[in-house]
Amino acid sequence: MEFPDLGKYCSEKTCKQLDFLPVKCDTCKQDFCKGHFTYATRKCPSAFQKDVQVPVCPLCNIPIPIKKGQIPAVVVGDHMDRDCDYHPAKKKEKIFICRCSKEGCKKKEMLQMVCAQRDGNFCVQHRHLLDHSCRPRSRPTIKAG
Repeated sequence: MEFPDLGKYCSEKTCKQLDFLPVKCDTCKQDFCKGHFTYATRKCPSAFQKDVQVPVCPLCNIPIPIKKGQIPAVVVGDHMDRDCDYHPAKKKEKIFICRCSKEGCKKKEMLQMVCAQRDGNFCVQHRHLLDHSCRPRSRPTIKAG
């Protein structure tokens, strides 16, 4: 061998492969080959120090802190039940936003019903010309496309 000091042997007991680009574990400070450098493949006993993952609530996108030994799915579920700011059932979205233009009428509709003669918005009850006291023009106006 021309370069006897080049590379290091994998510290995994079952591997011992000579690797020219070894990876040093940041927790246990041992050298590993490309097949054993992750915490999960070699079951590193010190992995809990660095391999920390914080679950995120799927509704409000807020990271949920968990304590050691807690199951992330349970903690996120509790957050969604109690502390989550996003509740579609609680969120009131205005659906009926189109108010009737007829004097004295306070009804609101989901869709606009615009009078071609008067340019007002009317409810279902007052949508016809005679219902909202509108006089038709002498000739009908046609709005193109």
